[in-house]
Amino acid sequence: MRNILLATAALTLIAAPAMAQDPASPVTGSIGYTQLDTDGGDLGAVTGRVGYDFTRNFGVEGEASIGVKDDDITFGGVDGKLEHDWDAAAYGVAKLPINPNLELFGRLGYGTTSVTADVAGATASADGESVNYGVGANYFIDGRNGVRADWTRRDFRGDGGEADTYGLSYVRRF
Repeated sequence: MRNILLATAALTLIAAPAMAQDPASPVTGSIGYTQLDTDGGDLGAVTGRVGYDFTRNFGVEGEASIGVKDDDITFGGVDGKLEHDWDAAAYGVAKLPINPNLELFGRLGYGTTSVTADVAGATASADGESVNYGVGANYFIDGRNGVRADWTRRDFRGDGGEADTYGLSYVRRF
């Protein structure tokens, strides 16, 4: 009986620190598709993100997108094309873990977006700086690999207007 108690105590001392550690890595990465809805048109991009969690509830992430879907536009009765060249942004992220596989998040950040319009042979490019905010969720299927869905509003500085983005991505904890 004494040996069983000693073995149980030894296993408890060894297992307790392992159970206390968070199995999730603080580093995440994702790659996916983002739809950008603006007053001027609907554009699409491939978006990559890298994030780091300082705590279970707070982290940062950076993202960069490259346009892959353009939109046909009409400007002053003339047909043309609106192209999403690229964008980049950095965010502070607040997370609410619901269970080990599901977390909700809100994010606030600052970004820049570059678009090009081609109407009647004339080409014009514009860069816009924006304050970005949004919400989303990560669902990890096996604790490391999962899916991410998010919505972000971009409020462009000056009279630049606003845009909504909707994203669906593969996400991985490293």
